Amino acid sequence: MARRVFRGGVHPPEHKDATAGSAIQWAPVPSQLVVPMSQHLGAPCQPLVEKGDRVERGQVIGSVDAMVSAPVHSPVSGTVTAVAKTLTPGGTSSVAVVIEPDETQDRESFVTVPEAEDRDRVRAAGIVGMGGATFPSVVKLTPPKGMAVDTVIVNGCECEPFLTCDHRVMLEQPERVVAGAAHIKRIVGAARVVIAVESNKPDAAEALRQAAGDTAEVVVLPTRYPQGAEKQLIYALLSKEVPHGKLPAATGALVHNVATAVAIADALEHGKPLTERVVTVTGAVARPGNYRVLIGTSVADLIEHAGGLVGDVERVIAGGPMTGQALGSLDVPVTKGTSGIVALAAGVAAPAVSDDQPCIRCGRCPEGCPMGLEPYAIANHAYRRQWDAAAERHATDCIECGVCSYVCPTGRPLVQLIRLAKAAAMSKGGN
Repeated sequence: MARRVFRGGVHPPEHKDATAGSAIQWAPVPSQLVVPMSQHLGAPCQPLVEKGDRVERGQVIGSVDAMVSAPVHSPVSGTVTAVAKTLTPGGTSSVAVVIEPDETQDRESFVTVPEAEDRDRVRAAGIVGMGGATFPSVVKLTPPKGMAVDTVIVNGCECEPFLTCDHRVMLEQPERVVAGAAHIKRIVGAARVVIAVESNKPDAAEALRQAAGDTAEVVVLPTRYPQGAEKQLIYALLSKEVPHGKLPAATGALVHNVATAVAIADALEHGKPLTERVVTVTGAVARPGNYRVLIGTSVADLIEHAGGLVGDVERVIAGGPMTGQALGSLDVPVTKGTSGIVALAAGVAAPAVSDDQPCIRCGRCPEGCPMGLEPYAIANHAYRRQWDAAAERHATDCIECGVCSYVCPTGRPLVQLIRLAKAAAMSKGGN
């Protein structure tokens, strides 16, 4: 198999030691859960319950008749106390179902997903990409006609600094990762499975080799950010580039995160809907660790369980520091895409800057960009609201990895400006 290093990228300080050795432990059931109806890319769900309704763990509480969507299930047995708007970690608002849990909870029992064809069951379980993208998994499992998938890639790179939730999943549940990969392979009719792990996780790679035997190839790749980005991973493993404007399936590859693979195995083998996930809570907290968290638990409750914030905290991020979202409030819920809660102390967090910093034409951002773009140029056009010019620079090809902002010596918010250009291009039908 080919081994190619993707172009660009960086190797920021990893900051993983605090939690890499921390076994997954359950976070407690909070006194209230706020479960958003939009936890995925695509159409938001409509609530199926009202204030005062009784719900059971695993019961569908939100759904919508749209291909690109994913139903939402109750993480607990309890009573609906409200259906109201809430802020999400991404900074948007969503309708949410607020649930007061019963005093005692049976975490081993749940309303199972009805028996159905495999793809339908994955959709019914509400499974989305758990690496952060939250793309509904059933859509990936249904490639367009004429795009046959021959290679399933299970992504265990976890290249974001600070995060170790996927590392612990691979180390503690390697058999479930392999089982999920086998299901994905069977559903799409692929010939092979490759599980990719970065070189800073040798214990996870060995655990997966032992579990996989000859059913999957476990490949160790160099530690370099953003190794786990879909297009970069396909290039590193298969020496194939995803064509401009095309899906990864155009290369014959299908990529799923390791936690997503486990969720697929749980849905198909046990009928289990997605109501919980592993979250790394780290940085300036008293007890950094990896916690299995019920969807809808507030970030404030989760941080309190981790011993609370310590020292001079500059900001708290949902996700990793390269692609995550700085939180304006801790009163937001953990969602299906929340891989980490990272409290950054002063001196660790990048200083806040305004978008009027001048570009000094140093060339670092095009050198680091893994997509081969010129971020400074796209950002300059976006700053001037020159949307067509930004689109001509292929703004929509940006994967928002944050490398350009990381290497910029003047601290320009390049990713944020490029996001504006992407939004403008997509509102006009793309480029």
